[in-house]
Amino acid sequence: MQGHEVATRLRYRLTLASGMLECLCFAGVVFGFASLMFVLKEDGYFSELCTTVPGTNDTGTDCSKQDEQFSLVFTIASFLNNFLNLVNGYLFDRFGTMVTRLLGIGLYTTGTLLVAFSSEAFSELLFPALSCIAVGGILLLLTNMQVGNLFAAHRSTIITLYNGAFDSSSTVFLIFKLLYEQGISLRTSFLVLSFCSIIHLLRTFLLMPRTHIPYPLPQYYTYGPSCGQGNTYNVEQFERIREGAMAASQESSGRDSIPLAPEDGTEAQDSGKVASFRSCVLSWFFLWHLVWLSVMQLRHYLFIGTLNPMLNRLADYDSSLVSQYINAFAMTQLCGVLCAPWNGLIMDRHKGKPLAPGETEWEADLRSSSLSLFLTSLQCLLFSVCASVPLLPLQYLTFVLQVLNRSFLYGGNAAFINIAFPACHFGKLYGMVMSISAVFSLLQYPCFALVKGALGGDPFYVDIALTLLTLLVFIHPVYVFIHCRKLAQQREESAQTGTKMAEAKL
Repeated sequence: MQGHEVATRLRYRLTLASGMLECLCFAGVVFGFASLMFVLKEDGYFSELCTTVPGTNDTGTDCSKQDEQFSLVFTIASFLNNFLNLVNGYLFDRFGTMVTRLLGIGLYTTGTLLVAFSSEAFSELLFPALSCIAVGGILLLLTNMQVGNLFAAHRSTIITLYNGAFDSSSTVFLIFKLLYEQGISLRTSFLVLSFCSIIHLLRTFLLMPRTHIPYPLPQYYTYGPSCGQGNTYNVEQFERIREGAMAASQESSGRDSIPLAPEDGTEAQDSGKVASFRSCVLSWFFLWHLVWLSVMQLRHYLFIGTLNPMLNRLADYDSSLVSQYINAFAMTQLCGVLCAPWNGLIMDRHKGKPLAPGETEWEADLRSSSLSLFLTSLQCLLFSVCASVPLLPLQYLTFVLQVLNRSFLYGGNAAFINIAFPACHFGKLYGMVMSISAVFSLLQYPCFALVKGALGGDPFYVDIALTLLTLLVFIHPVYVFIHCRKLAQQREESAQTGTKMAEAKL
């Protein structure tokens, strides 16, 4: 049995490391669109939308329609990346890891092949291509986040690390841009990316479970080939056991086991029953978390989608200077994988420390998450302020704040859902919050059209409006903090009541 345990631990570590590489090199490449857009412009994609504008001394070229078309490509891809997560989450919860990953790999490969065989004459292929890459990549991330369940003491750290790697994978398109400048065509780069799908298939069958990884992890749990010597489990079964134990321990103190809407506050107490999906969606935690994610995501999407024309305007259309700033932006994206674990360490900082008297592990996790939510909100505010200032050198600081905030945002989003709600609903809740926030993110396109039209290319007033809107995100960490304080007060009151009853008996 000892040899089997060693082999199982080795498999855990290989799963962790290979998942890290998968997220870092493939999953979120679509968010390097600013670098890809530079290459696509050089290759003449949508160039027929550029018009000649006669001037007093010479004639110029107006490519605002071309920029608008590229922005639409990114808007649709980023929208589907999130909106289809509701379907993705259901597929993951219903059919398990293998089916979900095979679907994601198929979409991802289709998208890379479409880009590889697109051209100036078939520029419209970018619409389905980028969308397939985006949806396929998020499916790979979704199936990888459960790997954190294999390492209970570092679960939030691993989830945020994977999300940081997802953000950093946007650097892949920078590499494509640099290779293009060295004479390697975009078609060659995307064909290589397509062939790498063989790696994803091998990992699916060798290093990932067929269904789900349960939490808490049972003894001798294993998966993959030759797993007959270990034990495989159903995640819903173990979630019911855990929730039942929590409910039993909390009936005496009168505390709810998970955050629920007022009208559903007793549902989870019924014979240790896991809280329903409906009660989780109707909770205040879910509502404020949705607002928190939607507002910040809109700010990031609009920034990425308008980065190229914004830099062109600030650099007086100096293409070499714009290329320099695009490269700097793409290089900072690589730092996402370094920034994200900080958020996980903040959320896991209480692990290994004794709990307060009467405090549950769930309450400690929730209390720890409030600081992470607040720091993420503060980062977004600072990033939005810097992005609003029309000063070109300041954009270097904007790039740093953007990647720091983005790595905290998506890692913290997944980690909070994992902490606050039952694991059996993780896929559906994660999918729903991403889907609804995707609908909200569609506002980026009318904002872009407003800047290009009525505002004459100057996004200053839109940036100011978004900065003011960002203040709403501070409601979420404040609400979580107040909720945790109320739980602590209830524990103190319960302890005092128990002491008085004991003294009365004496």
